[in-house]
This record gives sequence, structure tokens and C-alpha cells, in this order.
Amino acid sequence: MSAALERQDWVGTLTLALLLVAAFAALMLLLRELIGFSRLSRLGRLKSEIAKAIAERDMKRERKAALRLAGLYARRPEQAWSVRRFREHARDVHDPGELLGLADRDMMAPIDREARLLITRSAKRVATVTALSPMVLIAVTFVLIENLRLLRKLAALYGGRPGFFGLLRLAQLVLTHMVATGGVALTDDLLGQFLGQDLLRRLSRRLGEGAFNGALTARIGIAAIDVIRPLPFLVARRPRVREVLAEALKPMFTQAKA
Repeated sequence: MSAALERQDWVGTLTLALLLVAAFAALMLLLRELIGFSRLSRLGRLKSEIAKAIAERDMKRERKAALRLAGLYARRPEQAWSVRRFREHARDVHDPGELLGLADRDMMAPIDREARLLITRSAKRVATVTALSPMVLIAVTFVLIENLRLLRKLAALYGGRPGFFGLLRLAQLVLTHMVATGGVALTDDLLGQFLGQDLLRRLSRRLGEGAFNGALTARIGIAAIDVIRPLPFLVARRPRVREVLAEALKPMFTQAKA
């Protein structure tokens, strides 16, 4: 490399140009990761501020946090109407706790519906590919990629947009949350309750694996909402794993019954 750089002909020029391009690409990747971590940290700080405002019933702090939340989503065209409606109604709210409840209903509920749709689609894809995949390695790889992609989409939906390392950090937080709440063990019990133990025993091995992986993806998605969502569920309805499974695994459930 050093010999190529020392040359005075086109080889040295080309080598220098390639090094500059590589350095620029590395700088852009680093900048992207830093921005991703910064966005996740912003969500974390906002979540902490909202938790303190709720715990202390501090109306001033609550209003400040609610306006920050509105500013987070104000630039989105699909959220413009929701944010505008919240700001109009917020002027008439003076009691502690009601302002964040209003924000939960007006701004967060539409995002929750989109998040549930993303989780349902991912769970359906995971269940289908796992059930039809001829090789275990292909199925495992797809499940991993699809779950990471789901986490990235959910983070972007709620205002995070992490880079690669930020995504890995988010995955760690979600898995920690699932372990702390017993979400991994709950998946198997939930699947048995949804399909019925008798039907679950009669499923083929592939269909059973597909159903379990789909249920696990749904559980990961719901846990990700709990981790990423800056505002706790106050008024809006929390998405439930059973409801997601009812939509994602309905085709497989129908086939298994037949």
C-alpha cells in the first residue's frame, strides 16, 4: 500500500482516491451510529422525564415533557393532524395527569396501531417461512434477520432509528426486558392457550416450529414497544400478544384444524 502511494503515476493517484473514499465511508458509518445512539438516548431521556412528571404529579414538568413529545412527532406528515389536535386541546388541560393522558390518546395511539400492524406482518412472515423452509439454518437466519428488522422499524416508528450497533443495544434491552418479565417462558404457554394443547400436539413439527417462532416474534415486538415507547400506556390500549397471534397465525390455525 505504501509503495503504491509513493508512485507518481495513475496507480498512486488511484490508491489515494480509494483510501479517501474508504475513509469517508468509515466516517459516514461512524456518524450514522452516533446519530442512532443519540436518538435512542433522546427517547430514553424523554421517557425518564415523563416518568418523573407522572410520579411527582408536577404539572409544569408534565407540560414540558408533553410538548417535547409533540415536537418529536410534529415533523411527520402522517402525525401532523394528531399533533395539531393535541396542541389545541392541551390549552384547556390544567389538572396533573390529564395532559399526558391526552397525549397518549391523540399522538401515541395511532403509532401503536401501526406498530401492531408491523408486528403482525413480521410474525406471519416468520411463521410461514419457518413452516415451509427446507433447512433449519435458513429458517433460523430468517427469524434472526426478521426480528432485527422489526426492532429497527419499531424504533424508527417511535422516533429512534438506530444504526447497527444501536440496534444490537436495543435488542439487548428488549431481551433483558423479556427475561425480567418472563416473556420467553410465557410464549410457549401463550401459544398453547391460543391453539389449544390438543391441537398443538397434533400439529406437524414444521407447523409447530412456525407457530412458536411466530409467537416469539410477536412477543419480541410487544416487548420492544414497552422498551421504546416514550410514554407509558395511560389511556391508549396496550397491544396484546394474543390479539397479534389471532391475526398472524389464523391461516396456520385454520390449516391445522382441517
